[in-house]
Amino acid sequence: MTKYLVRHYVTADFLAEKVVDETEIDSEKNNLKQNTIPDGSFSFIMVEQSEKLIRTTYEKYDESLNNSDKKRTSD
Repeated sequence: MTKYLVRHYVTADFLAEKVVDETEIDSEKNNLKQNTIPDGSFSFIMVEQSEKLIRTTYEKYDESLNNSDKKRTSD
């Protein structure tokens, strides 16, 4: 039986949350210091029903090797 690898390219909205001590931010100057950009220390929660399908592709799935010569098909 032939197997296929199906890929969905999706975008979605996320909330990034983290509880920090008062020493980790400067609330008077509105400076988040090391917390300006979310990283792996934040919890990420996807906003419900915010996902949007951008593109879908599929290709024959070969468990032995990832062969770049495979013909891909996309919608």
